[in-house]
Amino acid sequence: MAKSRPNFPAQDVLSSAQAAVRSREWEGPTRWTEYLGPEIASRNNGAESAPTQNSSGSSQKGLNMQWVYQLTHVAAGLMAKMYRLNQILDYPDLVSHVYSETFWKAGLFPNHPKICILLEKRFPEHHSKLQLERVDKLALDAMNDSAEVHLQSLEPWIQLLLDLMAFREQALRLILDLSSTVITLLPHQNSLILHAFMDLFCSFVRVNLFSEKIPRKMMLQTYNLLHAMARNDRDCDFYHRLIQFVDSYDPPLKGLHEDLNFVSPRIGEVLEAVGPIIFLSTDTRKLRNEGFLSPFHPRYPDILTNSAHPMRAQDLANVTSYREWVLFGYLVCPDELLRVTSIDIAMVVLKENLVLTLFRDEYILLHEDYQLYVLPRVLESKRMAKSGRTKQKEADLEYSVAKQVEKMISEVHEQALYSCDAIHHERRILLKQEIGRMVLFFTDQPSLLAPNIQMVFSALAFAQSEVLWYFQHVGIASSKSKTTRVVPVETDPNDPTIGFLLDGMDRLCCLVRKYIAAIRGYALSYLSSCAGRIRFLLGTPGMVALDLDATLKGLFQRIVQHLENIPKPQGENISAITCDLSELRRDWLSILMIVTSARSSINIRHLEKATVSTGKEGLLSEGNAAYNWSRCVDELESQLAKYGSLKKLYFYHQHLTTVFRNTMFGPEGRPQHCCAWLGVASSFPECASPIVPEEVTKIGRDAVLYVESLIESIMGGLEGLINILDSEGGFGSLEMQLLPDQAANLMNLTSRLSIPSAKSPKGSYGFHLPGYESYPENNNSIKMLEAAMQRLTNLCSVLNDMEPICVLNHVFVLREYMRECILGNFKRRLLTVLKTDSDLQRPSVLESLIRRHTSIVHLAEQHVSMDLTQGIREILLAETYSGPVSSLQLFEKPTEQQTGSATEAVCNWYIENIVKDVSGAGILFAPQHRCFKSTRPVGGYFAESVTDLRELKAFVRTFGSYGVDRLDRMLKEHTAALLNCIDTTLRANRENLEAVAGSMHSGDRMETEANIKQIVDLDTMVRFCIQAGQAIAFDSLLAEASGVVLEEGAPLIYSLLAGIAKHLPGELPEKKEIRRMRRVANTVNVVNDHDFEWIRSILEEVGGATDGSWTLLPYLFATFMTSTIWNATAFNVDTGGFSNNIHCLARCICAVIAGSEFVRLEREYQQKRSLSNGHMGESLDPEAQNYLSIEGSIKSIMQLFIKFSAGIILDTWSESSRSHLIAKLIFLDQICELSPYLPRSSLESHVPYTILRSVYTQYYSNSSTPLALLSVSPRHSPAMSLAHTSPSLRQPRSDGTPQSNVSDSGYFKPSSAHGQDQYETESVNIRSIDSKNRNVRRSGPLDYSLSRKTRFTEGSTSGSTGPSPLPRFAVSRSGPISYK
Repeated sequence: MAKSRPNFPAQDVLSSAQAAVRSREWEGPTRWTEYLGPEIASRNNGAESAPTQNSSGSSQKGLNMQWVYQLTHVAAGLMAKMYRLNQILDYPDLVSHVYSETFWKAGLFPNHPKICILLEKRFPEHHSKLQLERVDKLALDAMNDSAEVHLQSLEPWIQLLLDLMAFREQALRLILDLSSTVITLLPHQNSLILHAFMDLFCSFVRVNLFSEKIPRKMMLQTYNLLHAMARNDRDCDFYHRLIQFVDSYDPPLKGLHEDLNFVSPRIGEVLEAVGPIIFLSTDTRKLRNEGFLSPFHPRYPDILTNSAHPMRAQDLANVTSYREWVLFGYLVCPDELLRVTSIDIAMVVLKENLVLTLFRDEYILLHEDYQLYVLPRVLESKRMAKSGRTKQKEADLEYSVAKQVEKMISEVHEQALYSCDAIHHERRILLKQEIGRMVLFFTDQPSLLAPNIQMVFSALAFAQSEVLWYFQHVGIASSKSKTTRVVPVETDPNDPTIGFLLDGMDRLCCLVRKYIAAIRGYALSYLSSCAGRIRFLLGTPGMVALDLDATLKGLFQRIVQHLENIPKPQGENISAITCDLSELRRDWLSILMIVTSARSSINIRHLEKATVSTGKEGLLSEGNAAYNWSRCVDELESQLAKYGSLKKLYFYHQHLTTVFRNTMFGPEGRPQHCCAWLGVASSFPECASPIVPEEVTKIGRDAVLYVESLIESIMGGLEGLINILDSEGGFGSLEMQLLPDQAANLMNLTSRLSIPSAKSPKGSYGFHLPGYESYPENNNSIKMLEAAMQRLTNLCSVLNDMEPICVLNHVFVLREYMRECILGNFKRRLLTVLKTDSDLQRPSVLESLIRRHTSIVHLAEQHVSMDLTQGIREILLAETYSGPVSSLQLFEKPTEQQTGSATEAVCNWYIENIVKDVSGAGILFAPQHRCFKSTRPVGGYFAESVTDLRELKAFVRTFGSYGVDRLDRMLKEHTAALLNCIDTTLRANRENLEAVAGSMHSGDRMETEANIKQIVDLDTMVRFCIQAGQAIAFDSLLAEASGVVLEEGAPLIYSLLAGIAKHLPGELPEKKEIRRMRRVANTVNVVNDHDFEWIRSILEEVGGATDGSWTLLPYLFATFMTSTIWNATAFNVDTGGFSNNIHCLARCICAVIAGSEFVRLEREYQQKRSLSNGHMGESLDPEAQNYLSIEGSIKSIMQLFIKFSAGIILDTWSESSRSHLIAKLIFLDQICELSPYLPRSSLESHVPYTILRSVYTQYYSNSSTPLALLSVSPRHSPAMSLAHTSPSLRQPRSDGTPQSNVSDSGYFKPSSAHGQDQYETESVNIRSIDSKNRNVRRSGPLDYSLSRKTRFTEGSTSGSTGPSPLPRFAVSRSGPISYK
């Protein structure tokens, strides 16, 4: 059986017997300990008993106000329990008896709906009369078996019904006693007791209205059925009392009308008294014009402290309570509507509201209940008046008033549906303006904040009410009375005034907290001066004549003592003053309890009459003012929480999030409002009731999720602002630059346009004409940029200065979120712009996009106290890091270290699409232009658009040394695999190659051809070597770009490396440090022969060229002259190369012969040194310890290769197959040009230069003929060098970087042919050649000068010891070879 707590009978609160008072004070806290908590109950008990014990005489006359506050607190606990029950039961629909699956699975009720719903529907019939066996016999048996379990689950909620019944009895008796005993309940006379009385009255109404939302009938009937099953058909002890209680409050308004009938007249008086304040609060024009919420006088601005309406302004802080009093009062006391003045009061409030909040987010539909329960009472009064119940005159008046009330109730619903949102929107605009001015004023004049603190409270209360009203009415649908159509309330989710109000309230509260010491000081000064005035009033003749009893006189003396003992703030630190004035307020409340009681011989009217004749404020007015100002000393935070707290918004936090997202970044959104929107969450946990412990966890979790959701929205908006600026319509529109030819075309077009026709803002080329920005219609884009920049900087500044948001044990620091957002967005943006829709982004475009985004971050960085630049550097480093730089850093890469995805993506693209040409775009290396070209676009661009020096420099600047090293390593890996193929071929064909060598040396042509035919996969080997040559060419371009970037960015380091590279010792074996230094110099292109050093480093790393078959390498390369690949080869004048990249084979041959020979000889030298047992000086020639001997060996091998290659070419020449002869001869000439180990005249001993000159003359003189197989972009002009036709046109070499005349090639466009005149005009510009890039000839195929190879002249058979061998060929009269 449920053990109910003892139900002490409610005692007379105003009993005159001492014992009765003590008994009542003991029973109260004991009864409600669960709702009050032991601390509050004991404190309340001690507080009430203290004045009683000290004043035995007055206790018979006084009111116990602690009971009022206690029962109000109990009401909140009861509603918290009912709210939790509703949550557990999934908000059941008790009217239509519809219950969800969650309801039955909650465990409170037996999961047998038929039985439980029947018990509820047949309430209050006893279960024994319902024949439940016929309804569901199985369910009834199951309930019987588990009766004890269900009893235990229902017991705490049956106890809740008992508590509701006890609360009803005690609260109702207290309300009736207060109503009949208190002399006056007017706001300006007895506001403290009035507010306590009305708070209890409204709490009583709320509790009973809310109780209708819980299944009281089902709980009681089911519990009694289970009790009867478990206790031999005995009803529970309290069953019949609860039946009577629930039935009397079904519906609750019926019971409330009966219970509160006796207090109805007092309620009517109170509502009439607060009417003027309510009217004032609805008159926005009067509030604005007369300055009720302005800190300065509206008509006299010089008077800064506004004392125009001191009492009215103070009362405005309570207007929210007054409106609730009106709505609840007329709902439960409908007879008071028949007062003449009540109609207007009720109509004003009803017109502004559609719902009446009961507790948290639980509400009732206001107008529906007025029409269901108030209108019938009004109609009944109308009928009674018409039947002549009273005198005719009074009957006519009553009938007329009733008719007006009936009309008002019938029509006000329609008005409210269509006007309430507009009314409140206008009020929110007023508050936005007034609070904004108030914040500015008090920020500028903080000394005036303290005198106007009550006005600040009024503004906060007003704004609090409006914000709560907005969210309470979101999604509300109200049915009109005449038709059943449901009409939703149209609240605008994009209303920006909510953000302004939240921000204004937050800033006002911050101002109060900032200057709290000044407010306390002002309040202490006021209280100190108040002591003298109260002492004077107590000594007036009127007070002396009253002959106060000892108790009352003693209380007044204690008030004066409290005030006189207040510490003086002058010359002291006010914030250090601790002052507890709770005793002062308790004594003043004791005085009020005595003088407002009808049983007291001295009442409030006596005191007013005795002291008001002095011409000053009366004693009660001074005491009430002292009470209010004392709260500004030690209870300022609680007052601030009362008027400025928005904790109730927790129950609408989802709507809160929606409105925030719709308004924050809208046209009227303000970044500084973020603080207020986020700060609201700090008060959410205060909504948790101690009665329901699990609420703290749930509300805390929801508050954290709310903050995280808002932060996500804020950071999304921040990213959006950055991305708006970092777009083609943002800063991108400011970076549009025309190429020189485009600018020239536009200038020509502009000059041809006449003035009338110049209105068109765009030219025929799709570019804007000069002056386009000045057109008025184009101002919006500039304004958009300015607005986005301003909003971005404001938001960053606000987030930087925002205080941490604390929600329970979670702390949100917005600065850190902002940092992570900006840097995370930068990282995502970086990875996004790496690729376009079609393929890789051009490095120059990528670099400009990164710089543009970085400039935006720098703009934001100026407004935050964080180093965002360092974060960007860390991201760039993380995205480009791919392990230690092989030539600089010796540490091992950590296994868990992630490599940069950006570097990997770009490097892989270059390897796959340029070096390997997996897409088959026809990638060709163009020595003349120092870039790669393609016959069709690779992705969205031609190959030259991503491989020329400008693009590679952009790549180096973007990805730095790590990116260069990663690409270099990938090129080395690819080349090492190809070199391994050469090694495999040498090993597999060693015998054949030895036979080839022997036959070549013996001059046996037939045997040579036969042995060459025995070599396997010769064409495949040639293609592999061409790929290796492409890789060598690409790495050479990369090293050149790295050198240029290093020279631009760190010229001292570059000059240091260049100087060191010239003086590196040539000793063998090389020390590790010297080798590292040589490799570092090679990566920035400051060594003599990049290709040789690069191949050498590859062979050293992979241990290549170890086999003796590598001595046969020149013979293998010579056999390449017999490959069928020459059949489809044609020399391209435009590019200076061949149509099938065979010129890359020349680079491969030069580099591989030199590199392999160096590695092979160095290894042989080391082996000899190890065999000599350390006696180097005795066993080895000292001259062999340097590079000279190796260079001589390389030179001899290269000459051997030239000799045998020329021999094979000439031997295989015949009348039937001579189409490839010219290509092979040009190829050998290019090898002589490329290799630093061969003099230019090396080929002349085998092929006369007269023949070569004739070949070149034929090509270059017929350059207008489409000899080249490579199509070019229309933006590219073929850079043709015609200097060989006249030696006088040759310009001296320059040390500067050559200026290429090739423009940026952009996206794919159709190719077009160029005329001879273009070649002639552009040929002179190409003659500017960098002497460092000696591997590639830019000035024509026969460019001889003093700077050309002077070391290896001994092998030349021509007179090359003079300035140049060119004059000998220039005067030659031999023409081109004639083909028959």
